[in-house]
Amino acid sequence: MSALLFHMISGAPEPVAPFSHAAEVDGWVLLTGQMPTHPGRPEAPLPEGIEAQTRLVIGNLRRVLVGLGLDLRHVARAGAYLTHFEEDYEIFNRVYRSYFDPGRLPARTCIGVTALARGARVEIDCIARRP
Repeated sequence: MSALLFHMISGAPEPVAPFSHAAEVDGWVLLTGQMPTHPGRPEAPLPEGIEAQTRLVIGNLRRVLVGLGLDLRHVARAGAYLTHFEEDYEIFNRVYRSYFDPGRLPARTCIGVTALARGARVEIDCIARRP
């Protein structure tokens, strides 16, 4: 087993709590849940609505992945957390699906939660695998 690596990615959003953007061991990369915060502008208001927030969250995940030499094609598993589950689930799924090639959707769990940091409606974490 190789040493555990901790990554902070330049250009990715500033953490809203004490964590690394990703941890890696033996080719497995575990990305911290990303929020709909704006890179370089952590205090900027969050976008309105689940569609805009989902797009920003996935954009932030992509920034971390690209900073590690990866992309969404390398994601094996994702976890999604929605604060307005019944209201947002269908729209979230439509937007989420648009980022992945047909037949290459990661394994995923989507959970309704009572609250997320910064009052976000959505957070997504994932596990990627290096080729």
